Amino acid sequence: MTTSTFTILLGGDLAITDRLRAELAGSRFIAADSGMKHAEELGVTPELWVGDFDSTDAALTARWPDVQRQPYPSAKNETDGEIATAEAISRGAERLIFAGAIGGERSDHLLQHFVHAMSLAERGLDILLTSGEEEAVPLLPGKKVLDLPKDSLFSIIGFSALEGLDITGARYPLKQFGLPFGSSRTVSNVAEGPVEFSLFAGRAIIIARPRDFSGA
Repeated sequence: MTTSTFTILLGGDLAITDRLRAELAGSRFIAADSGMKHAEELGVTPELWVGDFDSTDAALTARWPDVQRQPYPSAKNETDGEIATAEAISRGAERLIFAGAIGGERSDHLLQHFVHAMSLAERGLDILLTSGEEEAVPLLPGKKVLDLPKDSLFSIIGFSALEGLDITGARYPLKQFGLPFGSSRTVSNVAEGPVEFSLFAGRAIIIARPRDFSGA
């Protein structure tokens, strides 16, 4: 991993696992509002802390007096996470990891994270969303390989109809499959090790559960 990898600390759930630490190793960090709460557990110091700080309490602020803060008004046109993303890209980000992007109380934020991730992937950025327990990766036309533990669960959720979908390295492989929009056919597959995905047309999100072996 190079310093062109940035991790955006978001306010959702984050389980600190060995896999998560390995994924974040060597990354630069930017915190979005209450996402700063994860920095202490991770043992990292973000280079920037952005947001309207409406979900940051005084105690959290007091613990990080030396981190540069960039405040924004509550009445703004972007989420704190989107502002943090723009800052990372302006600093040379080529890979973005959104830690704390999955889970939490706001399902609207979760869905926005998914579509935002898709739009960033369409711009050529390498994207990972994670809660530590779950990971999500955009799947666009082309190939993608995920290094998943054997017998762990993963699903593909289509954000459109999918054409020419291949899945290899899974219990339920597919070859040149057409997935109708809204179909559940690609929910709850099981990795046999690293899984390769290939797609001819469409948009989807791969959601993996690297510590869930309930399908084994």
